[in-house]
Amino acid sequence: MSWKHRLQAVLAALFGVQSEQNRQAQFTGSPWPYIAAGAVLILLFVLMLVGIVKLVLG
Repeated sequence: MSWKHRLQAVLAALFGVQSEQNRQAQFTGSPWPYIAAGAVLILLFVLMLVGIVKLVLG
């Protein structure tokens, strides 16, 4: 699975719109690429929220 497909899978999982077929396909192989991509996306989301709040309050 390419990095693009992994990124799409993590984004779909974060929004809760993952299809059962895609979810089953992701359980083959190592979970670490998905964990790493999820951690990075959540970190970017939090940093974006902090930036928006600083912009609005500052």
